Formats: sequence, structure tokens, C-alpha cells
Amino acid sequence: MEETQEMETARKRYEFKKTLERLAEKEGSGTELITLYIPPDKQISDVTAQLRDEFGQCSNIKSKQTRTNVQSAISSILSRLKYYKRPPENGLAIFCGTINVGGDRTDLQCEIIEPPEPLNTYMYRCSSTFELEPLQQMLEEKEVYGLIVIDRREAYIGFLRGNRIEPVRGVTSTVPGKQRKGGQSSVRFQRLRLIAINEFYTKVGDLASEVFLGEKDFFERFKGVLIGGPTPTKEEFEAGGYLHHEVQKRIIGLFDVSYTNESGLAELVENAADALKGLEVIKEKTVMNRFLQELVKDDGAAAYGEESVRKNLELGAVDTLLLSDKLRRARLKLACPNCDYTEERTVSVEPGKHIKDLDLGTCPNDTSPLYVAEESDIIDELTALADQSNTTVKIISDDFEEGSMLYNAFGGIAAILRYRTGY
Repeated sequence: MEETQEMETARKRYEFKKTLERLAEKEGSGTELITLYIPPDKQISDVTAQLRDEFGQCSNIKSKQTRTNVQSAISSILSRLKYYKRPPENGLAIFCGTINVGGDRTDLQCEIIEPPEPLNTYMYRCSSTFELEPLQQMLEEKEVYGLIVIDRREAYIGFLRGNRIEPVRGVTSTVPGKQRKGGQSSVRFQRLRLIAINEFYTKVGDLASEVFLGEKDFFERFKGVLIGGPTPTKEEFEAGGYLHHEVQKRIIGLFDVSYTNESGLAELVENAADALKGLEVIKEKTVMNRFLQELVKDDGAAAYGEESVRKNLELGAVDTLLLSDKLRRARLKLACPNCDYTEERTVSVEPGKHIKDLDLGTCPNDTSPLYVAEESDIIDELTALADQSNTTVKIISDDFEEGSMLYNAFGGIAAILRYRTGY
């Protein structure tokens, strides 16, 4: 049940992200595109009253074309709002206007989105593009962790935002080595060294506190601090109270790491896996590491690439299907209008582009242009195939190294197999 809910959440996030990418590509002439955000506590009657008032105000627009297009968009929104007695649970986001579709052609388009989280502002705006920031903020990870890796030579500070490790800044120390120079007494040398260590810890603590407390909505979003480094440095730093008290009390744990530069942040997250067990990044890293381990074995049960994975899915041999959330492809069934010829093909679809804009080729029998008989998103199509053999499906973000590798090195489609098939 938990796995099904995780998959559903990942799918909704994937679809929402794709929708925002598509809307971001749309452009109008002048101020003809209307963005309307309706929070859940707003009366629909109040919204329609404002829209009718805006319709009347359009008479002041000098350009006849702009005036006509804005009025058409308002009329289109009003006709759709008739079906709502009240806003849905999270409110409504409406994007409507005359879109430039290329070749001096335009098209009046209207899209309604029920956001994944409640809208907290009412907005009516006309522009040449749609205002998407309130929805894009919903894609930001809500749970944020602070990362510190430190030894007596250097330290690095960063964030773990959901699946993404975000390096912020490194600090180097002036702590002298353990070997004193001639002419100094060992007692004086040790005293100076301890002073330098304390100053370095203070510098790191002040910087980390400034960075972490500067995080937006710190008290809601900031869930804890992970500290990595060798023994006894990390213990000294934690015990010395060098962090601001609000940050200090959020320390989750101390973890051994080999590196205290930027690469140490990823090692820290890896070694803190048990402490972060519920976090999505750990689950995704775990399943990707399973795939990579199988891949390097001589008899490993792994496959990658659409053709290989598709054949294994058809055989029911896939235990876990891994799909990158950066995939922007469609699976098409193409047909000839004059004969029985059909073929299936996967094509890349850039945000804002349409299948109808692609050259789909001609029928090999009579050279008639092929048309799209069926179309589905590649993730929908492969997931449906996976469901036939109870295959687990994971949509993997590219916000961490292994997730990025899935998309860049393996084409965004991979599988852990139940048994080897030769494909």
C-alpha cells in the first residue's frame, strides 16, 4: 500500500512538473494571456463579478486585436467557472489566452489546474506569458536538512533538499600542524594551536548558522543538521556549542566521513542513511545502487535502454522498473489512412511542442503521410506494461548523482530483473 501511494505521489509530481513546463513555453502578443489564481476560500461569485468588470474595462485597450483577444479569454474563463459552485479543496489556477503557435497563427487556449497544495493568494494578471511562480514553489522540497562536514583543515556547508544535495560554501583553517617549529615551547605551541582550532570552529559555526537560519521558513522547513568528519573533530564541534542555539538543538547525529570538501556532503548523506530512512532520496539512492550493483556483475540481472527494458517487461522478467522524471517522450501508434499499415514509435516531445509538428514519415506501401492513431506518455505506457506482471515502478529524480546517471548514461529507462533473459 505504501509503495502504491509513493508511486501515485511521484506520478502526480511528474505530471504537474510537465504541465508547468508546457505552460512556461506559451507566449502571447502584448498583454493577452490571463493568469487567474483562486484560493479555496474565495467566492466564485466574487471572481465572476471582477471578470465582468474587467471585460468592461477592456474597452480602454487601444489595440483592437488585443482588446478582442482579452475579451475572448475572459469569456472563456467565465463559461468554465459556471461549472463551479465553490473552488476545489486547494483552489483553482486558470491560464487562458490567445497563444502564438507559429507561422503567424494563433489559438485561444484555456487550461484549468487544481494545484497539489492550497493556493494562499488571489491573483488576476494579464501579460505576454503566464505567471507560474506560485505553482512552481509547490515543486520545492518542503523538508530541508543542513549538512556540515568538518576536520581541522577545512569544512564545507550545504543543504539536502528532498533528493538534491546543494553545496553552499567551504572554509579553510589556519590551524598549524601537530609538529611545532624550532624555538617554540611545546606548551605555548599547544596553546596557540587550541586557540586556532577554537577560532576555526567558531568561524564554521557562525557561517553555518547564518546559512541555515537564512533558509526560507526555517522553523517549518528545516528538519535537522547532519555533521560529518573524523573523530574527534566532529564530536568537539558538536559538544562546543558553536552553532546558534536554534540550529544546535536540531542536530540529528554525527557521522564518519573521509572527505571534508564538497564531495564529503554526498558521503555524509550516504552514511546517514539510517537516520534519514524515511527520506525519498535514500529510497531512490538505494534502488539505484541495487541496479548499478547488478549491472557490474558478470551474471547481473539488470537491463537499460527502452528496447531492452520493453522486451523484459513483455516477458514479465522485470522486478523493478526505473524511470527518470526527466523523460519527455511519447509512445505513438502510427497508421496509414489508405491501408492496414501501422507501426509503433517513441518520439521525444519538448515542452511546448506538439506531436502534430513532427514529421511522422510516410507509409512504405503507398507513401501516404502517416497519422497518429494512439498517443500516450512513455511513463504511462511503460507503467501499464509493468502492471501486467506486478512490477514495482520507481520514478527517479535527477537531483542526485545516481539519478542524474540514470538519465544521462542509461537513457532514463532501466530495470532490475527477476532473472536474466539475454535482452
